[in-house]
Amino acid sequence: MIDNTPVQEKAVLVSVITRNQTAEQVDEYLDELSFLLETAGGVEVGRLCQQLDVPSTKTYIGTGKVLELKQLVENSEADMVIFDDELSPAQIRNLEQELECRILDRTSLILDIFAEHAQTANAKIQVELAQCQYMLPRLAGMWTHLERQRGGIGMRGPGETEIETDRRILRNKISLLKEQLKKIDVQQSVQRTNRKGMHRIAVVGYTNVGKSTLLNLLTKSDILAENKLFATLDTTVRKLVIENNPFLLSDTVGFIRKLPTMLIESFKSTLNEVRESDLLLHVVDISHPDYEQQIETVKKTLNDIGAANKSTILVFNKIDALNGEQSLENLKNIWLAKENTPCVFISAANRINIDELKRFILQSYNIQSYSDLSEENY
Repeated sequence: MIDNTPVQEKAVLVSVITRNQTAEQVDEYLDELSFLLETAGGVEVGRLCQQLDVPSTKTYIGTGKVLELKQLVENSEADMVIFDDELSPAQIRNLEQELECRILDRTSLILDIFAEHAQTANAKIQVELAQCQYMLPRLAGMWTHLERQRGGIGMRGPGETEIETDRRILRNKISLLKEQLKKIDVQQSVQRTNRKGMHRIAVVGYTNVGKSTLLNLLTKSDILAENKLFATLDTTVRKLVIENNPFLLSDTVGFIRKLPTMLIESFKSTLNEVRESDLLLHVVDISHPDYEQQIETVKKTLNDIGAANKSTILVFNKIDALNGEQSLENLKNIWLAKENTPCVFISAANRINIDELKRFILQSYNIQSYSDLSEENY
């Protein structure tokens, strides 16, 4: 019997602990990188960290650690090494020569996941644009095997000619993709104009915090909701009715720490839905050990896209997954005291406190809930 199970590629994960980080934080960052790898279809077989004030410009990690990493790659029979940061073309080239295996950085891994999950023409164009922008400065490293063929002074060898040709092709491709995105953006702008007069709410948050699950619950939809990073790339708009009041609720791409700049740039047409909404539901996985930093990452990204000053409800999700050390009452007291924005604590998976969330939404639009009226009459 033939086994058709796909072979998982094995990877060693690498990170540098800088002066502003603790070993515990870096371990959590590598856990996230491992989850990214798993989402892309790979498996972690080892990890390596080094404490440095500044990463090496040549190989990101020190010379001694490179030798240690090479031994780890050989012992674990890893297919690749993935770094939890964006590497320069020179760093990738030097590391490939030293380690004799594929070198990926965090950005290329995220781009790979986006490419795999892109379903619509819009998402595919946005991802392809980001990939081209990432690849352009790295073309030189792809042609090192032709270096010896270069001619002397006043002559252009085949290697250099190939690079220039590829750069021109890639620049033309980037221009073409940008033009295609402009046309899509105009179409989407017309659609958004047609929705004027409707209350518009955007669901935002770190990736894999339960945004799609919440939208499915509120709107009785069947949007893909998986325990994977970036399961949703396209903006999905659904109608939500609360006590006969209609709203348009949109689910957007999840944010993540060190989200590649070119992805934010290329997904601007998708993120316009966030910018043009009246209210943001900022969904947070309160059971995650690093949820506070995830909140800050989302706030920074919202600021980058010009949506930082939107009316927001902080929706703390997955309260059913809190461990014994985390008291829900304590967390409520902490966040209600420190945040100026409304906070609600729910479980989308178990439908806990969903009515309370709906009341918060009505209050944000100064619409009085029937339940509030009945309580007053009582």
